[in-house]
Amino acid sequence: MGIWIDTDMGFDDIAAILVVAHSSLAIDGVSLVSGNAPLKQVCANAASAAAVFGWTFPIHTGREFPVLCKLETAQSILGSSGIPTTGKSLPPTNELPPSDAFAALCDWLADGVKPKRILALGPLTNIAALALARPDLAARIDELTWMGGGVTSGNHTASAEFNAYADPEALAIVLAHGLPLRMVDLDICRKVLARPDDVERVRQAGGRNAELLADLLGGYVNIAISRGRPAMAVYDPTAAAIFVAPDIARLQHARIDAELWGQHARGRTVVETRASHAEFNAHFAAEIDADRARAIIFDAMINEARR
Repeated sequence: MGIWIDTDMGFDDIAAILVVAHSSLAIDGVSLVSGNAPLKQVCANAASAAAVFGWTFPIHTGREFPVLCKLETAQSILGSSGIPTTGKSLPPTNELPPSDAFAALCDWLADGVKPKRILALGPLTNIAALALARPDLAARIDELTWMGGGVTSGNHTASAEFNAYADPEALAIVLAHGLPLRMVDLDICRKVLARPDDVERVRQAGGRNAELLADLLGGYVNIAISRGRPAMAVYDPTAAAIFVAPDIARLQHARIDAELWGQHARGRTVVETRASHAEFNAHFAAEIDADRARAIIFDAMINEARR
């Protein structure tokens, strides 16, 4: 089995990678994309995370800009690094060696190992580039689990979830090429929450990375606390939990389209579940065992914090 992760490397991306790394799955490679922060910062985050957590899988630099629109980041919420903290931050380290994500993805898809499963945690720009330039290889993708979209509403705008809004053309390209999309959207992720007591559980694990992980998790949870909410949805790790344990969620077949026009509608994911009204082209996570998802996510984080 081949496993690939495409990410814009914020904290919840790191936590999602830890979920996969602490499962029975072996990660073949990671590709980076602009999203939480510009690509240069995403690369710096990835290099630091790899050094801190001892990641040995190859990491490749992907697309710097969306397919058509201007670059949109989440730095207004996450800070300049894309990773808020209550104390310790990822330490600076050497830059990643030059490595082209497009070429690496092509080589990975051409190697003959099956099935090919991708976990995408940011805008789908890298995957869209692959679909446009090498549709023959993109067709070899057996599963594309994506944290993105919103069945009922958005977060970056009233209509659009951030990963969809940052490059809606990329999502439209992925759907138009018939790639096997499994959308893990805002609604389902908001059922899986991180609370302040989870931060302390990680801190008390006592290993060399416990304080760092707790401070990063604390910075992430504080996004919700600062807005008067008691807990924060763990978006990317929820997609990762479904990726490593598919039986925790019920996927529903649907027609999914990306809205590309309009000041207030751009980036919206329109989900039609009535077979009488549309030809289905994707799946979305309609139900989840939130307790099992939380257990998978925080077991991985605590196990990492104990090292």
